[in-house]
Order: sequence, then C-alpha cells, then structure tokens
Amino acid sequence: MRDNATEVTAAGIARLAGVGRAAVSNWRRRHPDFPKPVGGTETSPSFALAEIEAWLRAQGKLGEVPLKERVWQHLAGHPAGPVTALLHAGCALLLVRDRHPDWLKVSAVSDERMAELLPGVLEGVVSPRFSGGAGPGVVPGTGPAQLLPSVPLLRGVAELASELGARQTYEFLIGRHIDANPRQYTLTPAGPAELMAALAGSAQAVLDPACGTGALLRAVASRPGQYLYGQDSAPELAALTALRLALHSDATVRAAAADTLRADAFGETRADAVLCHPPFNERNWGHDELAYDPRWEYGFPARTESELAWVQHALARLRDGGTAVLLMPPAAASRRSGRRVRADLLRRGALRAVIALPAGAAPPYNIPLHVWVLKRPVPGAQPPSALLLVETAGLSAADGRDRQAWRPVQDAVVDVWRSFDRHGTVDEQPGLARCVPALELLDDEVDLAPARRLPPPATGGGVRELTAVRERLGDAVRRTADLMPPPAEAVEAAPWPVTTVGELARAGVLLLRTGMGTGTGTGAGAVAPGATVLTEHDVLAGTTPSGTAAREAEQTDSVVTRPGDVVIPVSGGGTAARVIDETTAGAALGRGLTLLRPDPAALDPWFLAGFLRGTANNRQASSYASTAARLDVRRLRLPRLPLEGQRRYGERFRALAAFEDSLRLAGRLGEQLVRGLHDGLTDGTLPPE
Repeated sequence: MRDNATEVTAAGIARLAGVGRAAVSNWRRRHPDFPKPVGGTETSPSFALAEIEAWLRAQGKLGEVPLKERVWQHLAGHPAGPVTALLHAGCALLLVRDRHPDWLKVSAVSDERMAELLPGVLEGVVSPRFSGGAGPGVVPGTGPAQLLPSVPLLRGVAELASELGARQTYEFLIGRHIDANPRQYTLTPAGPAELMAALAGSAQAVLDPACGTGALLRAVASRPGQYLYGQDSAPELAALTALRLALHSDATVRAAAADTLRADAFGETRADAVLCHPPFNERNWGHDELAYDPRWEYGFPARTESELAWVQHALARLRDGGTAVLLMPPAAASRRSGRRVRADLLRRGALRAVIALPAGAAPPYNIPLHVWVLKRPVPGAQPPSALLLVETAGLSAADGRDRQAWRPVQDAVVDVWRSFDRHGTVDEQPGLARCVPALELLDDEVDLAPARRLPPPATGGGVRELTAVRERLGDAVRRTADLMPPPAEAVEAAPWPVTTVGELARAGVLLLRTGMGTGTGTGAGAVAPGATVLTEHDVLAGTTPSGTAAREAEQTDSVVTRPGDVVIPVSGGGTAARVIDETTAGAALGRGLTLLRPDPAALDPWFLAGFLRGTANNRQASSYASTAARLDVRRLRLPRLPLEGQRRYGERFRALAAFEDSLRLAGRLGEQLVRGLHDGLTDGTLPPE
C-alpha cells in the first residue's frame, strides 16, 4: 500500500457501512482482521480507505453503500487535503465532459500509468477553457506525483458523473465540502447570490474581485460569448471557482490568485457588472501603502472602512454606466468614519440603492445585511438626485439560513429596483421602499440605513385587521379550552419491557432516514429546484414546510416525507417529534432532522412519536460532549406493546398534539393583537378609548 493512501475516520467507516460509530468500535474489538490504524490519534484514529473497503466488502457490509458516499470518503480523506482533491476532481470532470474518449483511454491502464498520462491530457482540456492560457496557473499541482493519490478518486468521480452529470457531480462534492467546513469560507447562499445577480442585470463581462467559492458568478445567467472574471487571495479558491464556472457554463473564464486591493489582476478590465461579497471589518486591507491609489475617487477610506475601499474598487473596474452590487454590513451605512465617502458617492450619483435584507440572509446570520447597488457615472450626464431605500424584513417572517422565503424577497426588490432604475423615482411603499432625495441624506451623519428613513407599514393592517385578529383569537381560545386534556389521576407506574429505535430498525419494523445536506445518500430521491423543504424550525414551531431546495447537492441527495412518518430534530437536546400528515407529506427532509418510517402493521406512528418526546427518554439518548447536545435517535426507547395497546396511547398523544397546535395558534394571534394595539396607541392611529 502507498504511504500517501487516502485515510478515513471511524465516523467515515460508519457512514460507508450505514451503521453507528458504536458498531465500528465493536468490529475493531471482535474482529482480529480489522485493519489497523495508519494515522490520526489514539482517541481518533484513521484507517486506510482501501483496506477498509476491502474488509467491508469481504464481510458483506459494503454492497448497499451509495457511490456518492464512497467518492466523498476518497475526497475527504485525500492525503493532500480535500481542496486538492476537489481541484483534481474538477479537472477530471472537464476531461470526462469535453473529451470522453480521451478519458476512456487514460483510465484503462494501471493507476501509476494513469497518473503519468493525465497531465498531458489535462493540459489539452483545461487550458483552452480559460482565457489567456490560464489553465495551468489557475489549477496547480497536476503533475504525476501529485495526481497519483487522486487516481482512485478520479475513477469514482467519473463513474458518478455517468449517473449525475459532470456539473451536478462537482456541485455535490463542493456543497458537501462546504457543509463540512462552513467556517473556512465566506459563504454567499443561493438566495442572496441570485438576488444580487438579478439586480446587476444582463451583462457581457462580470467581475467578482473576492470570488471565494464562486457562488456569485455562478448565479449569473450565462450565455455564449460571456466573460467571467474572478479573483481571490486564496489560490485554492481561485482555482476552485475557475473549475466550477467552467463546468457550469460555456463562458470564457479568467481567474487570478492575489490580494485584490494590493495586487489587482484585472486593472485594465472594464466590466459591465461587478458582484462582490467582500470580507467585513478588515483592518489590514492596505490602508497605509494604498494612500495615493487612484481608485479612491470618492475619498480615502478610513482604516476601519475596508468595505468602502471595496466599493470604490468595484466602481473603478466598471465601464461608464456599469452596475456594481455588493453585500455589505449594516454598519457601513451609518458609521461616522465613512460619512465623507458616502456623501461623495451620493453627490456624484454613484450610489443608487441601499437594500436591507432579512436577518439570516447570509453570514453572520444574526445581522440583517445590506445590498448596495452602484453605477459608474457617465461623464457629462446629470447625476440622479435620489437614493432608493428598501427594507425587506417584513417580507420574511422566519429567520435563519434555511428558512428564508427568498422568492417574495427577490421579486419585491427586483421590481422596485427596475422601476427606479428606469424612471429615476418610485412610488412610496410604506415599510418597503422609498425614493429619498439626496439633499435629505446629506447631513452631518449621512445615515443611509433604510429602516430609519422609511415610513412604517400600516399598523397591523389597520383597525379592521385588528378586529379580525381579535375574533380569530377568541375562536382559538375557545377551541383550546375544548381540547384541554381532562384531569389526570395518578397511578403507580408499572415496569414494562422496552426496546430501542435501533433495535426496531435492525428488525425491519421501521426505517431511519437523515435530512438533506448530511450526505448519507440513504433514501435519496430527486427533488426539483424550488421544491418545499421541511426544516428543523418547522418541526419545533409546528408550522408548514418553509424551506426551498436550491442547490444541486441537496436536490440529488434528499428524502421525501410520507403520511405516517415521524420526524425528529437531532440537535439542541430538545424534545420534539412530528407525525407527517397529508398537508406536510411530499416535502423534502431538511438538515438536522431524522425521519422514522414505521411499518403500520407493527407500529402506530402517534404511539412512536409520543414516547420519543419523553423528557427522560431524550436525556438518556443525548450527548453532552459539547455545548450543544445532539440526540442519538437509535438510543431512544419505547415500550413493547401490542398494536392495540399502541393505538390507545396513540389516540391520547394525537389529542395532546391537537391541543398543542391550538395553544400555538392562540399564542401567535395574541402576540399579533398585542403588538398591533401597542403600535396603534403609540403612533396615534388608535384612540385610548
């Protein structure tokens, strides 16, 4: 075996075999021929993936493992790291897609010979895909020695591409890698990326000077003859973006690896549009050495205003009349240190719109970020005299990454922006949008935060709406009283035989499935983009499915709910279980959820859900090894009862669930009524009588 073979942890072995980590520990103790560790630590050893696969195959435990999981383990355990593996996989997928006969030739030989042949073949397919012969420079580390450890991965990637397609395969691998390492990257979720691309409009040449993983450029509607430019200070991210875009579209791609503000690789480029999600709150952005840079047309940014340096860089790379769209922290709209630059952007008509997004749109998820839309002024043209301010918080009731209803947000924002861009003004929409004269904003603060300038929406919809809410609340309170459980009588608890979810799963009485984004591949089903997703928040709050499937990695590795399924959140140590009914069925299972599908001839779903919610049951099945408890669903217990006895308990649990739903509705309506009355009394639209 080669010294640099791919390694896999115990957790990876468990995923390969579709078992828990405890089973892997048992195998190590009980089977003398189980492969020995080749790396890691004493408490977290790693094993040679090839040896593990051979052992599992010999034991008959590898037959049902999806190809996607095996490919992922090769990538995650690559001796040079997963990013290098992703780059090699992207090159191979380009070869598979563009020159499949050449791939068949180089893959029909031994691993060692294949590693020798690949560099020359990849040179011929990678370099022409990038403008200016940028292929070898953008994708480093493709020599025979570097490619040899990747050969098993590349064979698996090609096989997976025959099932999913080259682009979908690469999106799955990138998405899985980002999900596993979210803190390593500045992420731009699909919703904000698509919104920013829509605001930029149709463009022949698009630049992202802080491209990261390429999410913004990937959101651009591509067409033949288009040019996509990306730059990032991390060479591996620039290469990853280049390969991702090459597989995503037929546009000409140019990518560069350098610090954009200090070493701009596209200084002569004049793009039609610039999309950018710059790093926030950077002090070391080049303030001292760039003091006399010609890009600071609107004022020299303060050391604490790195975002305003990125704004001016974007404007400098636009053609006259071109559009720049940047994702910004809300503080950039009001910090005193940036007021001079903001004022000059307004006076000269470069800043056209500030759009406040709902909290949870993009990292950091607890802050409602802003989108700035700018246009490079056309010499001699009269600068616009107003700024468009948009507040979208009221368009999305839920918060959090997976709970954004992005279609209403995007539609509302794009409609308002296009009307403003076309006519130079827009009708005022209370709580949503207002066209503010620049002179009104050019005071000592130059505060551009939309929430401070927009008129509030009508209080709770007005008196008529508050009256309707009050009537609905009365109905909900009366229904809740009718559903209240009868007085309970204490009885002496009798011991009964118990079993666990894991034992029932092994006996075939129920099936376990995990939510999208976990990458297990079990119970996978095709989910179209835009399909409804049941999220963890939906289960905890008892609401209808609110998520949306957007990324290909999620679409190809999903579980669809059916009536009678029981869904449980596995994070946070809470006690919740939801029985899927006809109104919830058909949604994809979101991340952080486990689905139990009982055999109706052996298990009543309401009986199952009721006992799984027990506080003591959850406590003994939770892990408190970290600050956030995680539920081991297989350890949850329930009594062994005949089906008739289960149904008796199930009916009682069903009644409790109806009572709980009614309580939730009454609580939401009560909060809405109280908030509306407070607002009406304080803004003068309701009299104290």
